[in-house]
Amino acid sequence: MENADCKIPRPEYPRPQMVREKWLNLNGRWEFEIDNGKSGRARRLFESEKLRGGIIVPFCPESRLSGVEYNDFMESVWYRREFVIPEDWYSRRVLIHFGAVDYAAEVWVNGMSAGNHMGGYTPFTFDITDLIKKGINIVTVCAEDDVRSGLQPRGKQSSEYYSHGCDYTRTTGIWQTVWLESVPESYISSFKYIPDPGNKCLHIEAFFKGSPSGLNFKAEAMFNGKIEGRGESVVTGNHTNLTIG
Repeated sequence: MENADCKIPRPEYPRPQMVREKWLNLNGRWEFEIDNGKSGRARRLFESEKLRGGIIVPFCPESRLSGVEYNDFMESVWYRREFVIPEDWYSRRVLIHFGAVDYAAEVWVNGMSAGNHMGGYTPFTFDITDLIKKGINIVTVCAEDDVRSGLQPRGKQSSEYYSHGCDYTRTTGIWQTVWLESVPESYISSFKYIPDPGNKCLHIEAFFKGSPSGLNFKAEAMFNGKIEGRGESVVTGNHTNLTIG
């Protein structure tokens, strides 16, 4: 495993399904800067060599564990850290995953935009293969979260300075694990399980990225370590269906 360092916060594999061996946890110390004037893009912080402060990811800046514990409103925050890609990853695709960033996020790698995501509660992924280089790479994240605007869902997050109506502190920016993953040129991106107990079978729909058409997709169903069934199908386009029964 790539992440045996117990000093990394939340070092466990972050995804309960689709476990892959080649991954790298980016939790831990990041550079950090509050940008309430939203001038960071004009100041080109995505190309900056250093931000003003620091934070422990994946803890939000309002929390004690983050090392920041700033409880006033933060309309925009920036994160920056360096990382090095393992040598055996360069012949494969490299993905960066964010468990959650509240609320609107943009990600840069080596000063180049990797993508945008809106929504504070859902994970997202960018393929950064064409943005990385050998040696030191830099990932920068800008998160904008204006709970007072009325333009975004805020759930239990208070639009007043003090929380009211619930005991829940506002959450800004990165608040779930950030991690890198190495995958082959064609790989499974997601799948659906559809149990069919009446017919004693399991339907699987798998989705792929890359150029998977013509590849064989195989699946096994196990219970208590015993294989209960197998299935195989040929991928057409970017998805396939099979039934195990």
